[in-house]
Amino acid sequence: MVSSSERNWRDHGIKIISSAQLDLNTAQTPGMTRAAAITHARTGATKLWAGTVTIHPDAKTGPHHHGELESVIYVVNGNARMRWGESLEYVAEARAGDFIFVPPFVPHQEINASTAEPLFCVLVRSDQEPIVINLDIAAAEKPELVRWTDPNHPVEPMPSR
Repeated sequence: MVSSSERNWRDHGIKIISSAQLDLNTAQTPGMTRAAAITHARTGATKLWAGTVTIHPDAKTGPHHHGELESVIYVVNGNARMRWGESLEYVAEARAGDFIFVPPFVPHQEINASTAEPLFCVLVRSDQEPIVINLDIAAAEKPELVRWTDPNHPVEPMPSR
């Protein structure tokens, strides 16, 4: 084991990836653009992947899942409508400042809830493997609204958007 005094921190320390250096050569899903920032090749990361996702106004992704990966989406700008389930039968919305957790193997679809503004998010996944399984499933006609609550955060009225 290498002691911290023997480690080359200059080359094996903090890495800054500027927005101009984002890599579009990553797994894509119809309706969205993913750009990689933190990858093993670029930073030496071994346990996570991070990048950005942009969805154009009034656009939606195709249904997909990410295998055994866990994903966290942070909404930077815009309003995200998430649909999920075997027939995308559940729906919830997130806006700028909200986090979204997507468990492994959950069929889902990201939708830009705005017809005028792009949806811009930061995405972090639990592994380097760029798993994107695009699905050919029919969406439920009227999805069930699910409010994101837990024992510490009771149901609140839905804000108008």
